[in-house]
Amino acid sequence: MSEEAARSRVLVVGATGRLGGSLVRASLAAGHPTFALIRPRHFALPDSAPLKPLAAAGVTILKGSLDDYPSLLEAVRQVDVVICAVPTKHALEQKPLIRAIKEAGCVKRFIPAEFGVDHTKVQICDMDHGFYEKKAEIRRLIESEDIPHTYIYCNFLMRYLLPSLVQPGLDAPPRDEVTIFGGGDTKGIFVEEGDVAKFTVCTIEDPRTLNMTLYLRPPGNIYSLNELVSLWETKINKCLKKIHITEEQLVKNIQSKLTVLLVKGFHDILVELFCCFCMCSAARVIPFKYQV
Repeated sequence: MSEEAARSRVLVVGATGRLGGSLVRASLAAGHPTFALIRPRHFALPDSAPLKPLAAAGVTILKGSLDDYPSLLEAVRQVDVVICAVPTKHALEQKPLIRAIKEAGCVKRFIPAEFGVDHTKVQICDMDHGFYEKKAEIRRLIESEDIPHTYIYCNFLMRYLLPSLVQPGLDAPPRDEVTIFGGGDTKGIFVEEGDVAKFTVCTIEDPRTLNMTLYLRPPGNIYSLNELVSLWETKINKCLKKIHITEEQLVKNIQSKLTVLLVKGFHDILVELFCCFCMCSAARVIPFKYQV
């Protein structure tokens, strides 16, 4: 048996997204025969631009989608491992995928679109309008169907918070004044998508992670807001004006903006606000049970 044949065959759903693309690259780098489920509309684009890098890298491209069950089942039957990287707002669309995994009976591990913050460990005062309940529903379905799985959580993806120095709505770190949420001493874990993908792919052949939750906590990626601000001030050689917002005020700010953000579809800003709330109070975070 060749080395490639011995490797698990991996299907990535959501391969054209940022995290999905990183997962594809990590899977290929680890030597796994890698498949990508691509929606039909991408094939209709001029020159099929999103598909060229995947095909050139050696990915087997499968035409199908989460709302086309026959194509979904056909794709799942070709692999050993399924990794889903759809956005949280589309979390419930994983239901047909779980059904296909159950029917196919060949998948040894399913890694759903969890990542981010573990919704079972963090409370956000019912402000999310079902944002995390969707993920909870998917977890319950996976476990009720006895689907072999691994949940991956990295806390914060770097691109949501670090580019703005944890300042929702900004595209770059501030140079005059900075908002400090709570006391600013709560630690956050910030992980780049490429690293999340590499850790995720490492779990595929690791029996210790089967039906377990994996928390990514690289020691060099753990910082408080005060520490991040201090690093930035050192870099620009300037002391910023600090504006402190209490947890109570932050809650009011989120509640006042929530409906507008949901209606307008400003998903990224909403995620940033929730992340700021999580950094505001360490008391809301329950200790991890499994980590690397």
